[in-house]
Parts: sequence; C-alpha cells; structure tokens
Amino acid sequence: MNIDLKEMINKLDIDESISIKLNGFNVFTISDLIKLKRTDLKELNLTPSEIKQIIIKLELHGIDLNKK
Repeated sequence: MNIDLKEMINKLDIDESISIKLNGFNVFTISDLIKLKRTDLKELNLTPSEIKQIIIKLELHGIDLNKK
C-alpha cells in the first residue's frame, strides 16, 4: 500500500490532535514528516505514544521515519 510522499499527513490516518500539532510546526506533507527524526518529534512536544503512532502508520504504508 504505497502512498505518494506529496500527500498530506492526514492520509496516514493519524489522530487529528497529532496532525494539528504537526501542522503547527509547518509539517503538512508526508515528505515533510519523514525528514524528521524521533528526537525532532520529541522537540515538537509529541508524546512517546504519539510518536509511536506516527511510526506505525508510516510503516503500514511502507515508509520508515527519516528514511528516503
């Protein structure tokens, strides 16, 4: 189930609260998101469970965080 990296992050079906937090830091597309590391996400005040959800949703679409 491949997804276009130019798609908006809401295509990942992550919680809306996570999406809102990411949008507040100008992370709108999947391409923007995968450029970040786990530590970057922590600095954006995301909780460990929110980060885990992002990682799982990316992996479900065949994408690794911080991997091209």
